[in-house]
Amino acid sequence: MAGVCPYGRFTHAVVRGIPESFGKLADGGEGAATELAKAQRQFGVLTGALRQKVGLQLVEIPADPELPESWRMEDVAVIQGDTALVTRPWKQQRRSEVEAARRVLAELNLTVVEMGAEEGVTGGATLEGSDVLFTGREFFVGISKHTNHRGAEVLADTFRDFAVSTVPVCGGTRLKNICSMGGPDTIIISNTDGARKTLRMMEQLTDHHYEVLTVPEEAAANCIYVRGPSKVDFLLHPTAEECPDSMQAFQKLTDYTLLPTACSEATKLGGALSSFCLLINRKPHAF
Repeated sequence: MAGVCPYGRFTHAVVRGIPESFGKLADGGEGAATELAKAQRQFGVLTGALRQKVGLQLVEIPADPELPESWRMEDVAVIQGDTALVTRPWKQQRRSEVEAARRVLAELNLTVVEMGAEEGVTGGATLEGSDVLFTGREFFVGISKHTNHRGAEVLADTFRDFAVSTVPVCGGTRLKNICSMGGPDTIIISNTDGARKTLRMMEQLTDHHYEVLTVPEEAAANCIYVRGPSKVDFLLHPTAEECPDSMQAFQKLTDYTLLPTACSEATKLGGALSSFCLLINRKPHAF
């Protein structure tokens, strides 16, 4: 498609620090047992890799202890080209997370589209970015506990130049927990029954053929792909300690610079590597 930047080329990553309330739930309850200091170290390694190894400009929003899940930056916006759709998370308690993201996206001169609320309608549109897989050619939106069909319709209305297909996500998880992009035409997906069912649906809905890299551990299915300067392919993926059985699959990407990056504390809370960042390209012709 003319005017669309080649897939995976980014200049900025927007992240938000790990709050002291990490591991708490947005409604004030307790989540899984997590180690705050370890989570903060892992966040530092991830952001360091994005900045120093991949070469992205990092925009960090300060942590907010009043918003324990606000480190999940991926959920609060879907960005393609110069347009950012500010989403509407499923949990009422998370919806104030979008405010800081909205300001930063506007400062980066993106066209910010407000998803907003459907006034007076209980159970209106909900959409979280972790349920959205953009392949460079089309969008797949996972219909899950967190994202509904009305949310997918708002996304389709925002990004009209691209096909938008909805697929089921089983087991209360998010689409990006079971699959991610490992390159312009490669889908990385876990080897669970639910993931295979979702993949079959995706294959039925698209006219394009994608290569598939199957990984045996579900946590290994979420990676961050970036096409760096000088056409270097970077892939941030879980470490051998976290996903020992999946390392052989990643080694098949022989032309890639593989960057093992720990994410165990976020995984305990249903997060993943991509949960931490919004990737943006502000210089589409720079590389």
